[in-house]
Amino acid sequence: MTERKPAGVGFETWIDRQIREATERGEFDDLPGAGKPLPDQGKPHDEMWWIKQKLDAENLSFPLPGTLALRKAAEESRAAALDARTESEARRIIESLNEEIRQSHRRPLSGPPLFQPIIDVDEIISAWRARHPPLDAAARESAPEPPRGGRSLFQRLRRKDR
Repeated sequence: MTERKPAGVGFETWIDRQIREATERGEFDDLPGAGKPLPDQGKPHDEMWWIKQKLDAENLSFPLPGTLALRKAAEESRAAALDARTESEARRIIESLNEEIRQSHRRPLSGPPLFQPIIDVDEIISAWRARHPPLDAAARESAPEPPRGGRSLFQRLRRKDR
């Protein structure tokens, strides 16, 4: 612990002396983060920065209120549907989300009052079709065939046991 500032000595000179003596003793050598840029420099000030930093350090997350979680799920589902491998998979993702939205309309969710509209399945499917043009005949012939239906893995394993 440092001693108290003597009377009659200015703060700046007293502090400068404290820093100089600590530097001479080597107390500032090998500090963590030495030579690295300051984190979050140039970003706007956030009043909750220390909470976010603690959550990141502890690998924790803060659950979103129900309405905000639904809004986030809607955005993620739209992106997932557009990246889906098949049209039926994209349709299934959006229909599942729409069912969740319908449920939220029936019961109140926690959080700020936000109304999440039902997603137009046909709009998403048309956007999916624009991203995934159909294969032409030559590409269809060179594409690998999907595996043919047969016995399931469980049936094959059970057959081996006999």
